[in-house]
Amino acid sequence: MATLAELTERIRQAAASGDSLGRTVKLDLKGEGIIHVDGASVTNDDLAADLTVSVSRTDLERLGKGELDPTRALMSGRLRLSDMGLAFSLQPRIQALFEGAV
Repeated sequence: MATLAELTERIRQAAASGDSLGRTVKLDLKGEGIIHVDGASVTNDDLAADLTVSVSRTDLERLGKGELDPTRALMSGRLRLSDMGLAFSLQPRIQALFEGAV
């Protein structure tokens, strides 16, 4: 399993190489750290964001690898979203960040 620093760097590279989310996103890794994405700026600062995604570090990697279905993770409480509508509108770009994390 990747460290927080490794995940942050991978997401930084994915954010720099892909389409901008157009919104700020905070990945709350359930006590294991924070990854805040604002365009190509990716930090571990616990800043306010338009969307907060709460997921364990292990499940983040499993989502990125396609080993965990996002809908199943959401329904079982393994994945929590602060704004479901915004999350669905950003879903393809967020999935690209998750994939970049692995």
